[in-house]
Amino acid sequence: MQEIRKRLLKIDERINYLIQVKGSSAWGNVAGLQERFGSVRAAIFDLSQDALLAKIKGLEDELILLEERADESLTSMDRVRIVRSPLRFSLQDILENVYDEYTELGGEEEASVDPSMVCAKATISAQVKGQTVTQQVMVIGHEKGHGEEYRNGGCSKPWGNEKALRFMYVAQTEGIPIHSYIFTPGSFPIEDYPGAGQQIARNIFAMTKLRVPIISLISEGGSGGAEAIGLSDYRMMFSHGYYSVISPEGAAAIEGKIREGQKLPPETVESCAERLKITSRENLRLRTIDRIIDEPRLGGKRDDFAFFKRVKFEMVRATDEVVLKTKSLRAFRAYELKLKRSEDENPEDPHIDVSWELNSEEVRRLLELRSKKYRNMASQGIRKKGTLLGGLAQRMRQKSSQYFYNFRYDLLHSHSKQVKQVMRDVTGESTAVIKQVAGPLAGILGLFSRKATSKAIKIGAPPVDSEELYDDTYTSPLANEDRTVTCPNAERAGCKDLWVPDLYGEFGGVCETCGHHFPLEYEWYLKHLFDRDSIREFNEELTAGNPLRAPGFEKRLQAAMKKTGRRSSMITFDARVMGVEVVVSMLYSNFRNGTVGSTEGEKFVQAAERARMMRRPLLSYVHTTGGIRIQEGTLGVTQMPKCTMAVREYVDAGGLYIVVYDNNSYAGPVASFLGCSHYQFAIRSSRIGFAGPRVIRDTTGEEIPPDYHSARNALKRGHIHGIWDRREFRLNLHKSLMTMGGKSLYYR
Repeated sequence: MQEIRKRLLKIDERINYLIQVKGSSAWGNVAGLQERFGSVRAAIFDLSQDALLAKIKGLEDELILLEERADESLTSMDRVRIVRSPLRFSLQDILENVYDEYTELGGEEEASVDPSMVCAKATISAQVKGQTVTQQVMVIGHEKGHGEEYRNGGCSKPWGNEKALRFMYVAQTEGIPIHSYIFTPGSFPIEDYPGAGQQIARNIFAMTKLRVPIISLISEGGSGGAEAIGLSDYRMMFSHGYYSVISPEGAAAIEGKIREGQKLPPETVESCAERLKITSRENLRLRTIDRIIDEPRLGGKRDDFAFFKRVKFEMVRATDEVVLKTKSLRAFRAYELKLKRSEDENPEDPHIDVSWELNSEEVRRLLELRSKKYRNMASQGIRKKGTLLGGLAQRMRQKSSQYFYNFRYDLLHSHSKQVKQVMRDVTGESTAVIKQVAGPLAGILGLFSRKATSKAIKIGAPPVDSEELYDDTYTSPLANEDRTVTCPNAERAGCKDLWVPDLYGEFGGVCETCGHHFPLEYEWYLKHLFDRDSIREFNEELTAGNPLRAPGFEKRLQAAMKKTGRRSSMITFDARVMGVEVVVSMLYSNFRNGTVGSTEGEKFVQAAERARMMRRPLLSYVHTTGGIRIQEGTLGVTQMPKCTMAVREYVDAGGLYIVVYDNNSYAGPVASFLGCSHYQFAIRSSRIGFAGPRVIRDTTGEEIPPDYHSARNALKRGHIHGIWDRREFRLNLHKSLMTMGGKSLYYR
């Protein structure tokens, strides 16, 4: 009788799980099966054992057929419900069943720094020719648990992501691979230090150049929360998992324009889940992941031990593959042939003995391959207007420019520096000898040396033309209205009503009493920030597209192009600021609220590469950004690591990267290629953060104060490093260009 009860409990669990996955009991014949199960359970003491066993067997057979049908017809939203089920395996289950032993670091359960982020030093073994080979790894991942409230459903807080970064550095110090497991619907959206967006940006920036192999495996990958530990050399995904730029519910609220507090229509949520292309098969097709790990029917659960054996094999295999790619080509080919031969025969034991330790040359190759991987990611989402001949001419210009600047700075400039260093050394030794012979003469020589140095500094610094700060060649169209406006701070600061022609003309959109900054169009900055006639736009032929064919989005893109006369939400151009040449990327509000997709990401990467080649500073001015463009799905979200990789390589080459925020700057760009800058500033009255007030309320259940995202609070939290007045933007930017950054810039 005990065995019969266990089987009935298991049937009940499977029926409820099927209802949960399909969203209701109306699918298939689940309702009828549930009714028959209730009848059998009620008659457990009325039927003979043989009759009871026969009915249980009939229920189990029917349930298997329903599960098979359900698994074959899973929708995108079904997969979302699978990964959210409390019956699904968690990181704790993986640690206990995939790794031989582990030690959790940074606290355990409620005593952890952040229970939703687990870091553990672990060992993993593989069978090689009948012998066990054990290697060490650092396991980092989200822990959703099985209903534990204190784990925030796998949504890591900023200090959880900081903990992950800390132990990534430990792995680098010890020279062991990192295995990262992603089980998160998204990061916990709070700005408390170190800040949700800022910490994600720091993590991505560091992971671009970690000197150890990184393998990531996605079960539930939600936007920035996933990217905080997701940048890797080899990205895998469970077959029943999902990876998305935003949750289907979040997309439905935006696309359906659902007001806060209103119920989301289920059909809108289902439709958005399909349009986002979130499944493993779709992500493999989009090349945002490298491999899929098959799961059992309707997804893996915590007691699927054969499945965990497969996961173990796949993690070892992926790590071997990444390591072997850094070694000789012959060794890698031999390993691939061995894998192909053994995959069908005995997939759990195809390994050769591969040491996961890398020497300096192999590390260099590892980082080079990682850079190429992310440079080419999401390339299919880029649309380019122009002719074949024009594209060929552009590539020829780029190549010739590269040769020119390499010759100018790498060859001529390096030799010039060597000659100067020799002269400096000779002068120093000569001075030492002269000091011993004649002290007074040394003083005279020192005086001449100081004069020469002073003169050199003056020559190297471009002149500041104070008369060219603001001219009257451009006036905001907002100044054409003959009316007055009231400053938002009038009640507190006693501001007078402002006459619009003065406010948007002479005052530059700034209240003369309290300094409040009213929004201005991006053209104002183009005319007032840069030297007259110095702007030379490039890559304007790159055009925002609709790579996932989202219904109706093509028309919205065309409307934005007609409205702005531009092809994307980012403008990239060369310009001068008081004589200093800079490369600029500008996100502006008029085109889809400054959202970033594949085209914008490519334009930014090319701007960073151009600045690196020409030894010029790189300025990102964010007139407005609403985040990643959700209509591009994971092609959009992968711009976070892709663009951050470009920033890291530019900064490592000695470049100066400055970010200036304005108006409203939120979400993915702030949590990646903008937030990773060492020099971040904000125009007064701007608002900066990882998530908007509504998302924070929906996620945390708490109200936030009106000034939560203010530039002043961002400065207090360490998010930005200074607040600039719009009227002093040009002067402050020039001062930054002259005093920040290393010696690799052309004017240094």
